[in-house]
Amino acid sequence: MSIRTLKIGPLTLKNNLILAPMAGITNSPYRQIAMNAGAALTYSEMISANGLIRDGKRTIELLQRSECERPFGVQLFGDDPAVMSEATRIASDYGELIDLNMGCPVKKVVRSGAGSALMKEPTKAAQIIRGMRKATRLPLTVKFRSGWTVAEMNYRQIARICEEEGADAIILHPRTRCQGFGGHSNWDHIGELKQLTTLPVIGSGDIKCPQDALAMLTITECDGVMIGRGSYGNPWLFHDIQQLAQGQVPEPVSPGQRLKVALLHLQLYEGYYGERKTLLDMRKHLCWYSRGLTGATEFRAQINRCPDLNAMKSCVFDFFSTEESAPSCP
Repeated sequence: MSIRTLKIGPLTLKNNLILAPMAGITNSPYRQIAMNAGAALTYSEMISANGLIRDGKRTIELLQRSECERPFGVQLFGDDPAVMSEATRIASDYGELIDLNMGCPVKKVVRSGAGSALMKEPTKAAQIIRGMRKATRLPLTVKFRSGWTVAEMNYRQIARICEEEGADAIILHPRTRCQGFGGHSNWDHIGELKQLTTLPVIGSGDIKCPQDALAMLTITECDGVMIGRGSYGNPWLFHDIQQLAQGQVPEPVSPGQRLKVALLHLQLYEGYYGERKTLLDMRKHLCWYSRGLTGATEFRAQINRCPDLNAMKSCVFDFFSTEESAPSCP
């Protein structure tokens, strides 16, 4: 398998590399950085269906995007078929694709009956997908896990339900809910679904380097890969995967390249959220950008002590501009 266009319902993506929806991470600045690096599709943070139909200000803010974020998928979570249907109708005005979250393992989400808790209720899941399908003409994807526990793996059943109820593609993160993000994802499950369903199958889990992405495409014969935590501080991963697929050896990212993207990320974030939120939220992103560089430990400590945004920008510029921040030996 290779990097190629990917068709999801009426939507054709320029390639089959997708940024995963991640709560607290995939806001507009992050998505813009990923698309600039070569991602063909990005998703919102997961959106509460209840919050959306109640017109909560924070929920609506999560749906804001720039014009360069096309195509853009809106991921919804909830457990009430009627609420999910109405939320889908509303969300269809904000993106080019809708996704149902059946994979989130976070306790707060699971306790509400949403996310991966729906893996335990296939009948309800079918009702939700059916209602969402009727509520929108946009492509509809469903992201789910292998099951609730190792003893309760029903990903094959969920895939059949998705196909029967009109989903346009399925996304499998092949861990159980009880695994969370620990251990290793079982790519064999992705390959099984590819043989089982006629829907496009997108694989997710443990894509940390270009070789991982190409290995997943080859081993499972899936139609596309979804990249989540592997993109933290490394948006170049999307570009590097495409380079490797073309037989080219990706070049290491220089400190200068990291500086340019880190400063752009800061600028975008400040434009969207203002100084205070940028100062707090960008700490983790800047620490991720510094991974693997000499002096990264001290840099992280400095970033977390910055009293204001000007100090943070100076710290970033000083660190990435020095020759001492060359990549350290593994």
